Amino acid sequence: MPELPEVETTRRGLIPWMRGARIADLVVRDRRLRWPIAPDLGARLRGRTIKDIGRRGKYLLVWLDRGALILHLGMSGSLRVVGDTPAGPHDPFDLVLAGDPRMRVRLRDPRRFGALLHSDDPLSHPLIATLGPEPLEAGFDGRYLHERARGRTVAIRDLLLNGHVVAGIGNIYANEALFEAGIHPRRPAGRISAGRYDALAGAIIAVLSQALSAGGTTLKDFAASDGQPGYFQQQLRVYGRAGAPCPRCAAPIARLTAGARSSYYCPRCQH
Repeated sequence: MPELPEVETTRRGLIPWMRGARIADLVVRDRRLRWPIAPDLGARLRGRTIKDIGRRGKYLLVWLDRGALILHLGMSGSLRVVGDTPAGPHDPFDLVLAGDPRMRVRLRDPRRFGALLHSDDPLSHPLIATLGPEPLEAGFDGRYLHERARGRTVAIRDLLLNGHVVAGIGNIYANEALFEAGIHPRRPAGRISAGRYDALAGAIIAVLSQALSAGGTTLKDFAASDGQPGYFQQQLRVYGRAGAPCPRCAAPIARLTAGARSSYYCPRCQH
């Protein structure tokens, strides 16, 4: 699933094309996304001006002259700027921008887990309102994580994946940050010291920042708005590397599965 760096990379790539543009049309080929696209959405969007593009967690917020579009890339989706390129079977909609030539912002979503919603007050929308702090903004640090983890028996990896605790961290970057901080992914969140949470918060910030600089991670389907892949996969130290030597101690990287997601870790370095 595209995580914070991939969604932020997409946001930055779309800004030059979309900011200030007028929406000419919404072409919907398949309404069956995670939540069906509203039948009247195209009529509501035509003629609207795009003021800016923001992000909250893994959601893109396309701010209009009234309200905003809430976009989610789903499990393996991507938003790309295209011209007259014919749509494929996994392209459920195009947002058509006015101009000569007209440009289209196209969602490619093979699994149809993406979303396209409109809200007059997006920051109060149930998908957005309860999200935790952004890990790359003020307010996120080890003290915050330690306070939120107090008394909780949930595994630390699963706590990091909870968007109500911290927004935008997915499985790839949770695995990488836990390795950097030397914390086992199954360690109960309430049994980690304040000092180790300081180290973990620093690792999260560092890993996400490095991934952003590399344009995100391409494991299967993700590509930025210009179709280019992300290159952080070349820097992954544990994720997807089961059996490979740990970059610190050379012990084999281990893999475990919990909650339908795999965790990768070094059994010698992480405890």
